[in-house]
Amino acid sequence: MADCSSRLSAVLSRESETEALAAGLARLLEPGDVVFISGPLGAGKTVFIRSAARALGMRGLVTSPSFTIAQTYAGRRTIHHLDLYRLISFRDSDALDLEPYFGDDAITFVEWPERADDFLPKPALVVKLEHVDENSRRLSFSQIREGLEKGVEELVAGARH
Repeated sequence: MADCSSRLSAVLSRESETEALAAGLARLLEPGDVVFISGPLGAGKTVFIRSAARALGMRGLVTSPSFTIAQTYAGRRTIHHLDLYRLISFRDSDALDLEPYFGDDAITFVEWPERADDFLPKPALVVKLEHVDENSRRLSFSQIREGLEKGVEELVAGARH
């Protein structure tokens, strides 16, 4: 995996730009890929995942599963959406509860992965969203699996204008 976080980032000033980047990324993902999404509250993690899910054929409502921990959506591909924000501590026994969301042909998005770092599989991609100002977000991409780098580089270059 290439760690290209320092050069693979873009500052986006409109939600529609984040949506377009997420949709483009979703089209690059393969069955079984796991994508970590991190960033502070309100940075746009759920917007990113909702846009990716829609690009993968999901047509219903996509909300952050903060209280249920996980949601599964059907589209052209099964999509798992985990939100680990409410996990205060994580134990080996908790990892068993997450196992069904990894290892199948689904694409799994994990918000707040740092809450369970040692218990999660290696991601295909890590996306970090940060507030730049009231309207702008920096999206940084790292730990990019082999075969995904070129597509992510092109998406980021296109997003930078």
